[in-house]
Amino acid sequence: MATLQLQSLDIEIAGKSICQNLTVQIAANERWALLGKNGAGKTTLLHSLIGQRSANKGNILLDGVDIVNLTQRELASKIGILFQQGMDTLPATVFETAMLGRYPHLQSLFKDEPKDIDIARAALAAFDLQALSEREVDTLSGGELQRLALAMLLAQTPQVFLLDEPSNHLDVAFQVKLLSVLEEKIAENSASLLMATHDINLAARFCEHIILLLDDGEFLLGERDEILSEENLSKAYNCSIKSVTSGNQQLFYPA
Repeated sequence: MATLQLQSLDIEIAGKSICQNLTVQIAANERWALLGKNGAGKTTLLHSLIGQRSANKGNILLDGVDIVNLTQRELASKIGILFQQGMDTLPATVFETAMLGRYPHLQSLFKDEPKDIDIARAALAAFDLQALSEREVDTLSGGELQRLALAMLLAQTPQVFLLDEPSNHLDVAFQVKLLSVLEEKIAENSASLLMATHDINLAARFCEHIILLLDDGEFLLGERDEILSEENLSKAYNCSIKSVTSGNQQLFYPA
């Protein structure tokens, strides 16, 4: 079980403040959503959490250790990220690509262990890709590529999942499949998740905690029912957001 802590984090990009004094702890079995309008800095924040860019101030700790003191392989053994831009097409098969997720855990670079093969095949099956395992990656559709990127992330067996727009290129059925698979894996492994998404309703359905980025480095964070209100969302997106209730589900829409 891993805990990701952000301590008094300030992040800027091109002179624009993304967050100021952001302090939050993401613990095992927690699902967090990162919301905000386009350009609010969701992707920049996620990239900072894996050391791809430095924060202007503050610390990012994984199990109490600052990530600047961890090697990339040590970091990747516990934190996995799905990038918004998806994955580059590689001269490899679907199965070989899924196996790349096992790299942080490999004991040998020259021999695939049966355990790692089983994990990669199970990850492909979780996203209905087992029949495509011998296909070349450059023959896949956009939706198939996104599912493969998710399978590679699943094969990595991280303790902390970072997802940047995970529903990109997925139809409604696979969006539901995605949520179901991730919910199951997080519960099985006492993992945690931070998901950046433009889909307020996807976040409301799946995540119990919200970080809502506002302008000028301000933000709101807390429990879902506390943060997801018409007033807060309208302020964040600079437009009127209304809600309706269907059964026990609250749905949000631009008015």
